Amino acid sequence: TFQSLTDAPDGVTYKAAVGWQLGADARFGDRLFLQPGAFLGRNVTAVTTTGPAENGATGTVEIEDNLVRTNLKLRAQLGYRVIDTYQFDMRVMLGPSYDVLMSVDDREGNIDWNKGDFNNGSFNIDAGVGFDMGLFTLSPTASFGLSNVFKDDPAVSEITSKYMSYGLTIGANIGNDDEYRIPKNTNAPQIA
Repeated sequence: TFQSLTDAPDGVTYKAAVGWQLGADARFGDRLFLQPGAFLGRNVTAVTTTGPAENGATGTVEIEDNLVRTNLKLRAQLGYRVIDTYQFDMRVMLGPSYDVLMSVDDREGNIDWNKGDFNNGSFNIDAGVGFDMGLFTLSPTASFGLSNVFKDDPAVSEITSKYMSYGLTIGANIGNDDEYRIPKNTNAPQIA
């Protein structure tokens, strides 16, 4: 996953860094389907803060660190198979998700934010396209944050940042959605 924050305050920049998620989705339905899922993940955002030098010195000081968050993502997507063949499926999905914030830390100790500065969770809209090829599935996704990241604490209440995440799911299909779509041409030559 790549997760960044929107609307950085003055003197701060956010840049998405590589993270990971591990979890599972289930699909119920054929062409039109419901896809609930749960994922545990670690997301990283590089945060750079620029400010005036301290103790009367001239110039600016730049501090960079990685903000690392552990989340439990719960989602429920509604999807539709756009291409539905025996060997290849292409599907689109859209639906809400909720990220439960489990921990916040920074790698170098240079950021003053801690878990208490963040909301305990955030609502999102997730969208994706999926490609199924036999047992394998590939799905690029995006998650658009709807909730503010930071609490209404006076120290961080002016920051209106939201999460923006991109991911690539690589997985295995368990079950056979093609079980009932065996080719109907019974006159075709059979290989023994």
